[in-house]
Amino acid sequence: MSALKQVCKHLLATVVVSTMVVLATTPAQAELEVTINQGQIKPTPIAVTAFVDKSGQTFGQELAAIITYDLQSSGLFLPVDPKAFVQDINSINTMGPRFADWRILNAQCLLAGEVEQSGGQLIVRFRLFDCFRGTQMLGLELAVDEKKWRRLGHMIADEVYKRVTGEDGYFNTMISFIEESGPHGRRRVRRLGIMDYDGANVRYLTDGKHMVLTPRFSSNNRDIAFLSFEKGGVAQVFLYNLANGTKKLLGQFEGMSFAPRFSPDATKLVMSLEKAGNSAIYIKDLQSGALTALTEHTCIDTSPCFSPDGKEIVFTSDRGGNEQIYVMNADGSNVRRISFGGGKYSQPVWSPRGDLIAFTKLQLGQFYIGVMSPDGSNERLICSDYLVEAPTWSPNGRVILYTRERRSKGHRFSKICAIDVTGRTKCELKTPREATDAAWSQLLDKSITSN
Repeated sequence: MSALKQVCKHLLATVVVSTMVVLATTPAQAELEVTINQGQIKPTPIAVTAFVDKSGQTFGQELAAIITYDLQSSGLFLPVDPKAFVQDINSINTMGPRFADWRILNAQCLLAGEVEQSGGQLIVRFRLFDCFRGTQMLGLELAVDEKKWRRLGHMIADEVYKRVTGEDGYFNTMISFIEESGPHGRRRVRRLGIMDYDGANVRYLTDGKHMVLTPRFSSNNRDIAFLSFEKGGVAQVFLYNLANGTKKLLGQFEGMSFAPRFSPDATKLVMSLEKAGNSAIYIKDLQSGALTALTEHTCIDTSPCFSPDGKEIVFTSDRGGNEQIYVMNADGSNVRRISFGGGKYSQPVWSPRGDLIAFTKLQLGQFYIGVMSPDGSNERLICSDYLVEAPTWSPNGRVILYTRERRSKGHRFSKICAIDVTGRTKCELKTPREATDAAWSQLLDKSITSN
């Protein structure tokens, strides 16, 4: 049985923001800037102070903790220990930073601000300083519904990340995942969940009565497509609407369905459907309901993913004898193979930037997560383990989530991990229990108005 068929067999068995106003940002001189496409990057030391809390609550400290976690997890920032801070946070806001004191701590950047409650909203005003230059790099005011106050921390972290690196952040997002619990095998309980980037605000969208797999966000963050076995034990595609909490069956398909993904404009789904032991790739138009075959059932074609411009589709096929990566036009024409390295390739996912394709690779009994250019050149393997699989991209195309399974003393344990495209920075996401099959939303809605 081919590795791809084994994968198929495994599948069968197993802020609203009201305002965001720029406050008098001092023009930077010889601006601090980090280039993040290099293999070795020295993290930028940053002091993140607790925000002055005018509400008399603990929002100021908790926001600082969220920001610190986000920035540190990126591997591009090194938070300074708050125990070493030498200036009172109130005096930073009233008198300004004593830059010489912060330079003694080797803090390249300093983040300070204040938070208050007003009319059911939580309002934050913050400033980012370059301690070595003695200048203000950024100043913003943000406000959200106070019930979504944690979102502020991720938004601030995104703004700091963008100001220092020049790239959009990825912290103000949601992660969908499959939570797994109980004994491995047929009785394994799998629930579809979503959470914030830092593991907070976990919410379950299914109850665990039926196996669910491979959740994928739509590009507008409105829906999640996923597989469920609740209809006669056959995998079918469902859509979950995050706005109203409703779930609907996409359609009755003959045979099993696999690996649904949205088109960039969220009007179509591309997926593979099984027939007589083989699978072909289809497009489902979500408006008309039309189902169009792009490949034939003469081999196993699976794991399709649109390019960010919607003009091409990358997928895995064993049509050449073993599993390799192919690219075709979105209408099924011009099929060409792009992977030619040793081993077997699967689960290709196009970066939202369009510059890379991530994939899973099995070679000589070892699993890898790798990236390559869309023409198959410049292949790089960025991590390996007993089992790593299911890569998915951050909305800025700089970080990949993947599932890692480890075995120890007869026990298996799966978690979701993140790695940047250089392979230099890795971290494990916080989830309540074991988790697999992560997917990343786009940045959540926000508005910015410049002064």
